[in-house]
Amino acid sequence: MFKDMTIGQYLPTDSIIHKLDPRIKIGIIGLFMVAVFLVNSIYLYIPIFLGLILVMIAAKISPSYVIKGIKPLRFIIILTFLINALVTPGEVLAQFWIFTLTKEGLLRASFMAIRLILLVMGTSMLTLTTSPIELTDGLESLFNPLKRFGFPAHELAMMMTIALRFIPTLIEESDKIMKAQMARGADFESGNLIDRAKNLVPLLVPLFINSLRRADELATAMEARCYRGGEGRTRLNELKTTGKDYVALVIVILYLGATIAVGRIYQFQI
Repeated sequence: MFKDMTIGQYLPTDSIIHKLDPRIKIGIIGLFMVAVFLVNSIYLYIPIFLGLILVMIAAKISPSYVIKGIKPLRFIIILTFLINALVTPGEVLAQFWIFTLTKEGLLRASFMAIRLILLVMGTSMLTLTTSPIELTDGLESLFNPLKRFGFPAHELAMMMTIALRFIPTLIEESDKIMKAQMARGADFESGNLIDRAKNLVPLLVPLFINSLRRADELATAMEARCYRGGEGRTRLNELKTTGKDYVALVIVILYLGATIAVGRIYQFQI
């Protein structure tokens, strides 16, 4: 179920995207997320999607691999689609029980579903092209100015990176537990939504216990190595922002800015 998830995975290649400064990539992802929310038409998501495909090609990562990563989130996407399709007022297409399907609802549901898919694909590209160490260093560097206000920059960056780092581990572990439970007769595929949720209990309980145990082992290992946070910590490779990083940032700003501007100028609607 979760083996196709790409968020938290890292695929090392020698692409130009992998070599970009992680701080620039984090900033680009932030701009990308803002642009996805600012775009006001489903048609304007086409250039954003094509831009993502170009980034995947430049990163030497198969677009089909990234698109496949949406599969584990299909229930959230379908639920979002249904809620928007059934509660949005407008021209009635069909009615059943207390629900009304409208033309405007279908368009808005498609709009929201595509927005979620683009957000998942965009954030996946950050972790697929940035190693956990680079991500930690990048986040800490960006949070550093807040240290003067007592903000725990290193600790927060470390927590976020550990959480992302352990996503693939949890996925692999959940797959093993699921197969073990299925060998004992558990059924995760049949039944309605409530039955499926109940059937997940034999999976979630051991996964939750194993996660706590793994967190305890990690804390013990860090203490055994005298880890004391980021105070006085040095790095083998210091982050450096080069001309290529600035060029990439400018290209993304111009591309996303032009897409949003077209929507505002021509008053595209959903």
